[in-house]
Amino acid sequence: MLKLVFMGTPDFAVPTLESLLAWPGGQVVAVITAPDRPAGRGRQLQASAVKVAAEAQGVPVLQPTNLKSPEFQAELRSYRADLQVVVAFRMLPETVWNMPRLGSINIHASLLPQYRGAAPINWALMHGDTETGVTSFFLRHEIDTGDLILQDRLAIAPTDDFGSLYDKLKVAGAALARRSVEAIAAGTAPSTPQEQREGLRPAPKIQKETGRLDFNRPVAELVNWVRGLSPIPTAFAPLPDGRILKIFRAQPTPDDAADQPLAAPGTWASDGRRYLRVAAADGWLDLLDVQLEGKKRLPVKELLLGFKLPAQTV
Repeated sequence: MLKLVFMGTPDFAVPTLESLLAWPGGQVVAVITAPDRPAGRGRQLQASAVKVAAEAQGVPVLQPTNLKSPEFQAELRSYRADLQVVVAFRMLPETVWNMPRLGSINIHASLLPQYRGAAPINWALMHGDTETGVTSFFLRHEIDTGDLILQDRLAIAPTDDFGSLYDKLKVAGAALARRSVEAIAAGTAPSTPQEQREGLRPAPKIQKETGRLDFNRPVAELVNWVRGLSPIPTAFAPLPDGRILKIFRAQPTPDDAADQPLAAPGTWASDGRRYLRVAAADGWLDLLDVQLEGKKRLPVKELLLGFKLPAQTV
């Protein structure tokens, strides 16, 4: 029976942990996750989703603040794991990922080598991709560059946003992890070097300013940008009076309203009842689901019941 150590923190990693806990061919002997963090209005310490899931199954949980700590590494070594499985965790020092006799594998939410980095789901949507997937690979020195084990492809629906695609990929990742670990246990796992080719897109961490919409861009690009950031961390734009409007859903202006004259990019328009739209490089962007700062998220038609766009901007 294979001894497994699992490393992960957010709810994205929980289905994989649960899949491995249910695998009869192995035993999860320990779980490594982030320390509890203050959260909410009361700033109470909150355990990670992975910690909650592990403790519910009686699995020992380690929460190191320093992965290079000799004390942590000695404790980790004491579990004598055959393999470590990593999902949505932080970078590991070589002494950690190289510790088990079979090494460590990672589950990544893209079709590597495309979208290496911290935010592959966001960037695939923001670039308007119609396909993504999950990849298992052996950890090596450079982030997300290790030899590939298995990949599963997944279509991106036109209605998908970050939230819905995240939910699909965490389930797909769990299934892929199980198959990958089974193949490693059987000695049949592929180990294919990643190809180095032109046109690979990185997936860096999303910064706050990444969400600011640039209305000098085409409408289709703006729609994808909104999808890739919804529901978190959310695209946004300043209103003419300077207040920030978060934008969760948007679409090109419908054909029956497309005869509205073009205006300078960044021009806001509204009829005060049905629509709130902004001029982009090649047309108008209709906002559908928004949140005014200090208020709750609303469909635009509900927002307009108590909101008026400054007259001088139209």
